[in-house]
Amino acid sequence: MQIDESFSSNYSSENKVLVERYSKTLDFIDGLISPSDKILDLGPVNPLSKLMVEKGFDVENTLEQTDLDLDYEVVKNDKYSVVTAFEILEHLVSPFPLLNSISANKLVISVPLRLWFATAYWNEHDPFDRHYHEFEPRQLDMLLEKAGWTIRKKDQWASGSRKFGIRPFLRRITPRYYIVYCER
Repeated sequence: MQIDESFSSNYSSENKVLVERYSKTLDFIDGLISPSDKILDLGPVNPLSKLMVEKGFDVENTLEQTDLDLDYEVVKNDKYSVVTAFEILEHLVSPFPLLNSISANKLVISVPLRLWFATAYWNEHDPFDRHYHEFEPRQLDMLLEKAGWTIRKKDQWASGSRKFGIRPFLRRITPRYYIVYCER
C-alpha cells in the first residue's frame, strides 16, 4: 500500500523513519486484513491508525486513559474481528493477560526488538512512555503461542535512521522492528 505524498510531507526529515515504518506496516497487513474487518487498535488514536482509516479500514482505538495492564475488557468484545497492537506491548508490564483475553480471531503486533548496543527506551519524565520489554523475536513468538495464537506471517526490519555515528549506523543494519500476524 502506498502512503500518499500529503501524508509524508507532514513529517520532518527526522520523522521520515516513522513514515517508512508505517509504509512497511501497511505493506505487511495488505491482504491479511480486509477493509470489511472491524479492527480494534490498542492505544490512543495515532498517525498510523489515522492512516489506516484513510486507506479504508474500519479502525477503533482504545481510550487514552485505558491502562491495558489492568483493564483489558475492551479486547473481549466480540464486535472486533482483528486486534492490532503497533508499538504498544513494550509499554505493558505484563502483556500475557491481555493477549490471552482477546476475542478476535486475528492479531497483528509490531514491537521494537532488543538491541545489543542500546538499553531499553525509558522516558524519565513520562511514566507511560517507557519500554518495560524490548523483545527478541523468539520471546514474542513464545508469548503469543502460550496465549493460544498461531503465527502465520512475520517480518523484521532495521530502522531507517538518517543520523550519523556508530549507533545510528548499527541501527540501519540491525533489525529493530518485528511484526507478526496471528490467528486463533
